[in-house]
Amino acid sequence: MKRKNRFAGILALAASTALLASGCASGGDSGQGDTVALTFWQNSTTGEGKAYWEKTIAEFEAVNPKVTIEMQSIQNEEMDGKLQTALNSGDAPDIFMARGGGKLADVVAAGQAMDITDSIADATKAAVPEGVLSAFAIDGKIYGMPTAVLPGGIFYSKDLFAEAGIDAVPTTLDELDAAVDKLKATGVAPIAVGAKDAWPAAHWYYFFAQRACSQDAMNEAAKTKTFDDSCWLKASENMQTFVKTEPFNQGFLTTSAQQGAGSSAGLLANHEAAMELMGAWNPGVIASLTPDQKPLPDLGWFPFPEVTGGDGTPGAMMGGVDGFTCSAQAPKQQCTDFLNFFMQKQQQEGYANAFHTLPANTEAQGVVSDSALQSILAAYNDAPYVTVWLDTLFGQNVGTALNTGVVDMLAGKGGAADLVSGVNAAAAKG
Repeated sequence: MKRKNRFAGILALAASTALLASGCASGGDSGQGDTVALTFWQNSTTGEGKAYWEKTIAEFEAVNPKVTIEMQSIQNEEMDGKLQTALNSGDAPDIFMARGGGKLADVVAAGQAMDITDSIADATKAAVPEGVLSAFAIDGKIYGMPTAVLPGGIFYSKDLFAEAGIDAVPTTLDELDAAVDKLKATGVAPIAVGAKDAWPAAHWYYFFAQRACSQDAMNEAAKTKTFDDSCWLKASENMQTFVKTEPFNQGFLTTSAQQGAGSSAGLLANHEAAMELMGAWNPGVIASLTPDQKPLPDLGWFPFPEVTGGDGTPGAMMGGVDGFTCSAQAPKQQCTDFLNFFMQKQQQEGYANAFHTLPANTEAQGVVSDSALQSILAAYNDAPYVTVWLDTLFGQNVGTALNTGVVDMLAGKGGAADLVSGVNAAAAKG
């Protein structure tokens, strides 16, 4: 695996890691005195993911008998709102989900996140590439611990492609259009989108923007949080043209992303749709929604197709890093002990298996056997750069305006230019 430098919201994977010995991150008993209780919010409410965190907490408490962790499982789509309310009320959980970018920067600026730079164990630093840790860097300091690397792309059903006579995955937008036409002829929805949750629909615009905009234009927008370059409008126009071909599932505006068989992930899991644009967490979500609640045997993946006429570098990808942050008011020693603990090789292998995803600890990536995830890793390693999800990169206010603007455009409530002007207006408000 190649090392690559990343700028601002840019991520990296690296070639090798050092072995994390069991228990070395936490150092056993966390101190003298009374038991310290921590609260922990995560977004896996059922199945393997929830069971993983329950097991990890039990293992941590076993080697840290004076620390207890109370876990709360919160539905992913509700996490941001509930967390923001808790942070604003001064009653934040000690450990909570974070994804870097502008959203984390806002939390840091409000004095609500802990600087853990000096508390990252040497074993953790050896196991996790600097570029991945830097996804949680604000002004040179680290405010979170990564758990998974999550590049995006298009997941698809190999069986449905074969039934439609699609012999190869699309590499260009024209080829994607042709695949959509063939799939329509078979009676299945070509592409599933959970636009009810906004961000899954907005992902389509993010990738059209990455194809239309140069890396410099992307970086400039990350600094200014405005869409002044003409490429942003071009991306809106390209997406609007694509949507007019009606590639999405019927009722996509009221379809959720990950909740139940009728969600966009559920449509793919049950062969009612052939494709879904999503991040590398998707195999695990899909597996939880198949009839037997096992991984979809014919699940494949391919990068977002190239779009002619744009300034984006071919092969550039978009994605994120999931992780966790300590509240500024959390007990520092015990909180950072837990962050270091779940970054051990054994814990990260368990995480990868439970969530069917790509662990941040590169040595733990040896357990990744899912063919779709292996395809993602191959494309990721060859990517010239990887940009963070735009709503994460731009922060809560601008990111929300972007996601809402995309859905409004899809619903016919605004055109390509309205999307760009809406984002710029949100940025002007601060």
